[in-house]
Amino acid sequence: MKKILLIGTGGTIASEATDSGLAPALTTRELLGLVPVAAARCDITALQLFSLDSTNITPVHWQGIVRTIRENYGDYDGFVITHGTDTLAYTAAALSYMIQLSPKPVVLTGAQKPINFDSTDSKVNLTDAIDCAARGGPGVYIVFDHKMILGTRAKKTRSKSFSAFSSINFPELGVVRDGTIVRFITGDTAESPEFYEELDTRVSLLKLVPGMDRAALDFLFERNDAVVVESFGVGGVPEAGGFYDSIEEWKSRGKLAVLTTQVENEGSDLAVYRVGYRLKKDLGVLEAYDMTTEAVLAKLMWALGLSRDPAEVRRLFYTPVAMDMYPFG
Repeated sequence: MKKILLIGTGGTIASEATDSGLAPALTTRELLGLVPVAAARCDITALQLFSLDSTNITPVHWQGIVRTIRENYGDYDGFVITHGTDTLAYTAAALSYMIQLSPKPVVLTGAQKPINFDSTDSKVNLTDAIDCAARGGPGVYIVFDHKMILGTRAKKTRSKSFSAFSSINFPELGVVRDGTIVRFITGDTAESPEFYEELDTRVSLLKLVPGMDRAALDFLFERNDAVVVESFGVGGVPEAGGFYDSIEEWKSRGKLAVLTTQVENEGSDLAVYRVGYRLKKDLGVLEAYDMTTEAVLAKLMWALGLSRDPAEVRRLFYTPVAMDMYPFG
């Protein structure tokens, strides 16, 4: 019988109604008691790491999850993390960089409705996640609404529906139906995983809107080591408003700029239009290509946690990890 560590972090799946709205209340052990069929399939240890609405999850909590998995890695065959859906894609991306090449499953799941509600997706998602941790294959991925989604490619695309998550610019890893797992894609693994805990959290995100000037970008550069700019379409910044000058000035002070797109699918291509071409050719900004914004932010935190040398950070950023980007070139 496979040994599974079930790690609880809170979220809707563990929430109950209060006078001021839903809030995490149930322990991981209580969640497990509500899915007895799944619990009987494996030898499961329940661990309550924290009990938070995922809006309150920070990189410090990512580090706590990674530390827990690293310390227990040799004792279990797989890991399930229950987590709120709102920042689940960020956590899945972060764990993908912090736990690389894992031969064991590290499965994240959650729910859109609490487990004690009459109409809930909690029990199905938790059961599927436990099955995948036991038999679903290696790597870091989300199991939700019968889908297996790579941690670096997941995004929450629906705020209320049970089909909350989509795989962006990459196929789903597999599907789960009534305990049957069909896996289509398996990534690279090693005999043992590579664990990383150091992160540089001084990374921020600016979403461009028409008419914006450089003031917001300067504000973020002053307080961070890197800024990700979510630009329009395939990528670029307005020629008015001082954006080019801002990026050039802050680059000279050792700050990094990354360009991505607000469009969910198909990625960026800065070479297409003049508004993007100069950024790449003359200013040397990093380009996200087909990566999700969640993955870009997490990868920058990981890369900057390893090195402050711009050339090395560039190399790390452009090296595919956990199938987070197609080789460019």
